[in-house]
Amino acid sequence: MSCLLVLVNCVVLLLFASDMFLVSGNRPPAPVNVSVMHLRADSATISWEVPEGDVIIGFSISQQRQQGHTQRFIREVNTTSRTCVLWDLDEETDYIIQVQSIGLYGESQASKRVHFRTLKKSDRFLSNSSNQDDPAVEGVDKSRQLQTGEVIIIVVVLLMWAGKEKDGAGKEKDGAGKEKDGAGKEKDGAGKEKDRAGKEKDGAGKEMTAQVRKRTGQVRKRTGQVRKRTGQVRKRTGQVRK
Repeated sequence: MSCLLVLVNCVVLLLFASDMFLVSGNRPPAPVNVSVMHLRADSATISWEVPEGDVIIGFSISQQRQQGHTQRFIREVNTTSRTCVLWDLDEETDYIIQVQSIGLYGESQASKRVHFRTLKKSDRFLSNSSNQDDPAVEGVDKSRQLQTGEVIIIVVVLLMWAGKEKDGAGKEKDGAGKEKDGAGKEKDGAGKEKDRAGKEKDGAGKEMTAQVRKRTGQVRKRTGQVRKRTGQVRKRTGQVRK
């Protein structure tokens, strides 16, 4: 009886060990290229990459102060996101983070530890750099100043913007000049129409004067004929009297 119990226990242990081996063999690999972006005084954005070929359904992030013992875990499933924003951080504080991928059969090994330091609230510029080194080496991000290339880009953008504003003002000035020219042309057209009306009026007056003169001539001609006939009548009347 004792031999049978020992045999059953061995079979159970073998089955359990085989299940554990299968599960551990199907776990996803650890995330790589973990970095810190958009570093601020109270927040930071964590990004990472996952090797291809594995089904990932979520992630888990462990967050811990470098000088503390309390850990904070962030866990999300049913997502394909490769970024996460850490909120409610303390300014000028060193933090250590590690990322794990969540697969169908469990979680992966933790990634390499990443060290970063939050900025001061008075810092204007954000840091997009990160440090992923060996745990024995401290790597903290410093506030990044503007590089020479960035200053040149900003100056070029400002000059382009000023040029566009100047071009816009020039176009508006040209438009106003064109409108002024159009008003002048309309005024000239009105003057020409007025001149035409005056010429037509003068022509009508001349035509009327010519007609009056013609009629006056006709009246004078008829008056002469009447006078001639009156003279003839008088002459005949004198002959009759004789």
